[in-house]
Amino acid sequence: MANRIRVGIAGYGNLGRGAEAAIAQSDDMQLVGVFTRRDPSSVKLLDGNIPVHHLDNIAEFRDSIDVLILCGGSKNDLPEQGPALAALFTTIDSFDTHAKIPDYFAAVDKAAVSHGNTAIIAVGWDPGLFSINRLFGEAVLPEGATYTFWGKGLSQGHSDALRRVSGVKGAVQYTVPVPEAVDQVRSGSQPTLTTRQKHTRECFVVLEEGASADVVKEAIVTMPDYFSDYDTTVTFITDEVLKRDHAAMPHGGFVIRSGKTGSDNQQVVEYSLTLESNPGFTSSVLVAYARAAYRLKQMGQTGAKTVFDVPPGLLSPKSAADLRKELL
Repeated sequence: MANRIRVGIAGYGNLGRGAEAAIAQSDDMQLVGVFTRRDPSSVKLLDGNIPVHHLDNIAEFRDSIDVLILCGGSKNDLPEQGPALAALFTTIDSFDTHAKIPDYFAAVDKAAVSHGNTAIIAVGWDPGLFSINRLFGEAVLPEGATYTFWGKGLSQGHSDALRRVSGVKGAVQYTVPVPEAVDQVRSGSQPTLTTRQKHTRECFVVLEEGASADVVKEAIVTMPDYFSDYDTTVTFITDEVLKRDHAAMPHGGFVIRSGKTGSDNQQVVEYSLTLESNPGFTSSVLVAYARAAYRLKQMGQTGAKTVFDVPPGLLSPKSAADLRKELL
């Protein structure tokens, strides 16, 4: 296809690999390069023909990349990389620390506006697709309550936060809905539930040699924004068990809006996902929004955006006429 969107990937972990695979499924896109903090010669892509460069040299590619997909972690990578790279490129990222999104948006917006770029932040399934469904539910059923449940599944962001705790060699974290809470919500009773009543968090941790299990556990269960508001269990395991039993990355969840219309008509709306690969799906959402970011930039819409600001039609490679004919 002529005039394909030229895409770059910054960071090549699970999300970066998923983005490479998703771009390969998109006929209107071309992956022109991957950028890493590692030695580029040590990074093996799915497609060996795609060049790998060091992230320090990324500014040299401003004229050859239409959209840059940022695949770093939300805890330490994106707060620095997001604004810095939005000053150089039109970008997409999956920043997922919900409590810090307003501050992150402001920082990225300042950088993007100053340099005439477009940056869509917090893209994925939550934040992202689930955010849109929360909005739909509240707009359509203004009298009611919204509930979001995640899992059971492996959280990339929370697992990344675990691995950054001093003394942790490897770790994964699973988010688990509390069944009783889900049943109450689906009944339409609109219960008032605390964060702790809706989910538990299960952490499986491999310690560094000589690290104190008690110290590591305390650092985990008291971590703000990630674990302090939940009943969190920490199970210490071996490296072998981690690789054998926790290599897959399933996830999913659901958004439920329970409300009333008319005098007393009870309405419950639910949107759900069941994912065999969390990073595979998240990166596919990123790639769809990369298409939208490119189109927004072409329209002259610069600065930071979220999924609330993007018309759904811009996500599809199909024309507006085809969408009206085939999907409406």
